[in-house]
Amino acid sequence: MINLKSQITKPLAPRLILLIFFILFLPISQAFAENILVIDSDKQFNLAEHYFSTGEYFRAIGEYERFVYFFPEDERVELAMHKIGMSYFESKQFRKAINAFTAIIDKPNEFQVSSFKFQVSSFITKAYFMISKCHVKLNAPGAGITNLQNLIAIAEDRDVRDEVHYRIGWIYLETAAWDRARSFFGKISPENKDKYRLKKLSAELDRESSIPKKLPGLAGFLSILPGAGYLYCGRYRDAATAFLLNGALMYAAYESFDNGNEALGGLITFVGLGFYTGSIYGSISSVHKYNRTKNMGFIENLKRNTKIGLSGGLKNDGIAVSFQYAF
Repeated sequence: MINLKSQITKPLAPRLILLIFFILFLPISQAFAENILVIDSDKQFNLAEHYFSTGEYFRAIGEYERFVYFFPEDERVELAMHKIGMSYFESKQFRKAINAFTAIIDKPNEFQVSSFKFQVSSFITKAYFMISKCHVKLNAPGAGITNLQNLIAIAEDRDVRDEVHYRIGWIYLETAAWDRARSFFGKISPENKDKYRLKKLSAELDRESSIPKKLPGLAGFLSILPGAGYLYCGRYRDAATAFLLNGALMYAAYESFDNGNEALGGLITFVGLGFYTGSIYGSISSVHKYNRTKNMGFIENLKRNTKIGLSGGLKNDGIAVSFQYAF
C-alpha cells in the first residue's frame, strides 16, 4: 500500500524549516539593517574637516581621500584635494605636499559650468603658491621661483600676476638678492602698488647699503698674524685662543730645531701648520657668518615693518585671500 501521507509530508519539511528560520530571524535582520550607518558626502566631508581643524592631519588625509574616491562628482573635490596638501604641509611633509598640490594642477578640468570655473582657477593658483612655499621650506628657493614663473606663464588675471611678482620678490629678498628683489617688486602694476605697500618697502630696502659688512679677503689677510682675523670679526676669545695656541706651537717647533731634535720639530711644525691654516679658514668663515647674521637681522626687520601676510582663508565655496599689514 502506498503511504500518501508520507509522500505529501516529505516535500513540505524543507519549506517548513525555511519558513520558521525566516520568521525567527526577520526581526533581527531588520534591526541590523536599521543600525547600518550610511555615510553621505556631507558627513564624510565634515568628518575630514573635524580632523583637520583639530590638527589630526594624518586622519584628515585619509578621510579627504575617501571623500574624493566615493564622491568624485561633488563640487568640493578640489577643496578636499587642497586640504590633503595642506595637511601634509602642516605636518611638515613638504615633498608629499608638493605631490598633493601638483595633483590639483594636473587634474583635468571636469567642471565646465561657468559658475564653477572661478573656483577651479582659484585652487590651481593656490596650489602653485603652496608648491613654491614647500620648495622654500625645503631650502630650494630656486625651484620655488621656477614654479611661480610657470604660474605667470598661464595666469591672465592681473592681480594673480602681481601677487606672483610680490612672492618672487620676497624669495629673492630673503636670500639677500637685493637687486633681483627690486626688479620683481618693480613689475607689480601701478594699481596694486599701494596694496603691496611698495613705497614703504622700497624706502626700507634702500637702507640695505647701510648693513654692516665685513670683507672675507681682509679677514684672511689679517690672519697671517694668528688671531687677527677673529679679532676683525669681533670674536675676541677665539682671537686670543688662536694667538696663544699658534704662538705656543711655533715656539715649541723653534726650540726643538734649536736643540737638534729635527723629528720632533718637524712633527710640531706639521701640527702647527694645521692649526694655522685652520685659523685662517675659520676667520673667513666667521666673516661670512657675521654678514649672514646682519643680513638676516635686516630681513627680519623688513618682514616686521613691510611684509604683507598672504594667508589663504579657505571656505567651502572657494578661497579667500586676506591681507595682513604690519604697522
